[in-house]
Amino acid sequence: MPADLSAHFPLRKSRVHEACGPGAPGFAGAVCAQGSGPVLWVVEAWRHEQVNPVAFGAFADPARLLVARAGDQREALAVAEVALGDGAVPLVIVELGAPLSLKAGRRLQLAAKSGGTTGLCLIPEGMGSNAAETRWHCTPVFDASDSTRMRWELIKNKSGTLGVWDVRWDAAARRLDVVPPAGKRPGSQGAPG
Repeated sequence: MPADLSAHFPLRKSRVHEACGPGAPGFAGAVCAQGSGPVLWVVEAWRHEQVNPVAFGAFADPARLLVARAGDQREALAVAEVALGDGAVPLVIVELGAPLSLKAGRRLQLAAKSGGTTGLCLIPEGMGSNAAETRWHCTPVFDASDSTRMRWELIKNKSGTLGVWDVRWDAAARRLDVVPPAGKRPGSQGAPG
């Protein structure tokens, strides 16, 4: 039985965490919804995808979102490090396209601790840093009646246990709900109830 999600989410403050997988942007949105104040989202300028303020609005007020477009990964990491260390924004999200070195990851961790800020790196699969506090693998889960279902797997945790949770986003309440995995719901074959 997986540990209670509330032991791991919201993410620990003053730390840098990582998320990978096709559901990572949705995970980032849910992280944004857990706090208040501005959110700095750092992306490399070469990326054609952009943060969609309308989609972000399902998670939090789009007016909270500040987007910084950096020239390359080195510049994106520099912007994130300064923002984490400054503490002016409570959450810094940085999208990375290449592996994060231990040195760069450690610099981000030290900055987050200094500024009391939470950091989230959206990384390609298999390209995390050993310095990360946690690493989440996030994937959408097909459900014909609910397009917001996701599976969040905590695959690295410096402070405790790992786990897997199926979650859904309630946009009206801006709330995350943990749901039973498919086939384990009351009334489904093989499930008690």
